[in-house]
Amino acid sequence: MSTQNCGVAFTTTQWSMVLEAQGESPAAQEALEKLCGIYWRPIYGFVRRQGVRPEEAKDLTQGFFALLLERRDLDTVRKEKGRLRSYLLTSLKHFLANERSRAMTIKRGEGQRLIPLEAFRERERAGFEPTDPASADHIYERRWALTVLDQVLVRLGDEYRAAGKMPLFDQLQKSLTNEPDHPSQADTAHEFGMTENAVKQAFHRLRQRYRQLLREEIAHTVMVPGDIEDELRHLIAVLRA
Repeated sequence: MSTQNCGVAFTTTQWSMVLEAQGESPAAQEALEKLCGIYWRPIYGFVRRQGVRPEEAKDLTQGFFALLLERRDLDTVRKEKGRLRSYLLTSLKHFLANERSRAMTIKRGEGQRLIPLEAFRERERAGFEPTDPASADHIYERRWALTVLDQVLVRLGDEYRAAGKMPLFDQLQKSLTNEPDHPSQADTAHEFGMTENAVKQAFHRLRQRYRQLLREEIAHTVMVPGDIEDELRHLIAVLRA
């Protein structure tokens, strides 16, 4: 993707909409609610690593996002260089420190439900458990990176579905994500009645589009386009650690 195109896409990101909103903008509220729905997993994982029980961790996660919707601490954003990843982690640590000194103000069953609770039941995994040997910060960073990649795959899948090529996407993405026992290009060619060269070209297009969407997704989480490359390198480093 060219720098020019990246800049155009950047001006309309959800993150910039939230930051630039004045007062109670419906557009900013909708954007922030969407971000909360996307990035609850790293938040919940960090809370669980503190030794918090699952039900209490769900309450804390809901409470954190509800509080986030009520105030926008732009000084903190600037201090964290305008990166949503760092801003949310800093805000979460402050929130948890405050919660230790007072009772929860948002009880279960009250307040805003930003995240469908069934999502916790369906997607809670071992990485959220307090017994995980990784540090809370590392769990947060890794869950953040995986969430970004999940969003990219969802967008990519939607494009292939719209083009009527979802079965091919399902097959090719196994190689893209290095799934165990992913099919060979010869197997894919046989299954879809294609030549191996056609499969190779299809996979190349898939990988190129994946990289483009990854950059766009990262652009949604930073304030200036110049931070995209740094965030991309950070994401790769976290996943390789």
